[in-house]
Amino acid sequence: MTMRSDNRPWYKERWPWLLMAGPAVVILAGVVTAWLAVVSNDGLVADDYYKQGLAVNQQLHRDSQAGSLGLHADVMRAGANVRLLLRSEGDVKLEQALTLKLSHPTRAGQDQSIQMVSEGQGFYSGKLAVEVSGRWLVSIEDPAGQWRLQGEWQADSEEPLKLAAKAGK
Repeated sequence: MTMRSDNRPWYKERWPWLLMAGPAVVILAGVVTAWLAVVSNDGLVADDYYKQGLAVNQQLHRDSQAGSLGLHADVMRAGANVRLLLRSEGDVKLEQALTLKLSHPTRAGQDQSIQMVSEGQGFYSGKLAVEVSGRWLVSIEDPAGQWRLQGEWQADSEEPLKLAAKAGK
């Protein structure tokens, strides 16, 4: 058995540092992850999720009401201007104003509610507050909250969004 004759201290050897590097990287990654969790807001969970869950049946009734009225809508966009054509299969008196809600699937801070004003003959117009692109959830509602039309919209598409309610939903 041979003994090492050099008397170098441990901190001048590379193996202890190599072995300590792994746990040090994990600790640093944990601190960064905790910091990101504290400072970022995911915005996905509502504070009143229970009340929202109870309101689902009322909202489904509005979809059914739109179906019984035979409502159809086409949503078109040119820049920040939004135009809507609302048609009905029956004899329904159209409102003077409607609400067009644009909801981003993951970023609630970008949601918009646009007042659509009647131009006559079922046409409505409004203006976006902020330019939109990508996928959006669209909802058109009457002011009294009796009916609504819903759908998904690819805002970058040149084709108009066609919404139709299904009766008996």
